[in-house]
Amino acid sequence: MTNTLHRFGDADSFRDDYVIFAIASKGANDGDSLPKLRRFLQIAAEYHPVNLGDARHGGALRPSKEMNPMAHWNRDNKPDFQAVIDGLDTPTTCAAVFDNKVAAEDFVKRIREEDLGMSINISTSIDGADQCCHHAGIPRHSVGYSLGFEGATEKLPSSQVMMLSTMCGHGMVSHSLAKKMVDWVKEGRRTPEEAVCYMARFCSCGVFNPARAARVLKMAVNQESANAK
Repeated sequence: MTNTLHRFGDADSFRDDYVIFAIASKGANDGDSLPKLRRFLQIAAEYHPVNLGDARHGGALRPSKEMNPMAHWNRDNKPDFQAVIDGLDTPTTCAAVFDNKVAAEDFVKRIREEDLGMSINISTSIDGADQCCHHAGIPRHSVGYSLGFEGATEKLPSSQVMMLSTMCGHGMVSHSLAKKMVDWVKEGRRTPEEAVCYMARFCSCGVFNPARAARVLKMAVNQESANAK
């Protein structure tokens, strides 16, 4: 089970969304897990992820207390992967997010070779996870399915807003913020790349995928243009 299980979208929508987790078992192998988790993140950085994170401190894009109303216009939006690695100070869940299949597969294979002795979880489409395991030469251990959303689903936000907000498994990217970013991009007030940085900073465990989010925003803009014709 993972908090990324309820990412909204069909299987094809996860073609650029691979989240690889590492976690130790509390009371079993967490005593010496800190260097192993740090090693997991260091190796991940070699495969050009779009995000790294740990559940205690967040991802490679983080909020800051040193802010003023004008800071957003000049802020550095480059992910700081080294800050995630250096900031890891206690055993927790670590995650690496990739936007392409090849990098994800090669990383899973490398982690298998490293044999860190921790649980590794792959969150993507079922077929994508199977292919990662096949590439690493291991069978899939188990699978978790999300049953989706039930009830008065007509009251849910648009599919684009759902895809954006559910990329934070802890619900820290609100529907309202996601809708605002969609509107701002449609209005030309922000680029998709700027908008995804705003949302990513709210994700407290670092599993938000900026590449997928940018694609979703561009898709919303294209849909708006098509409807206007």
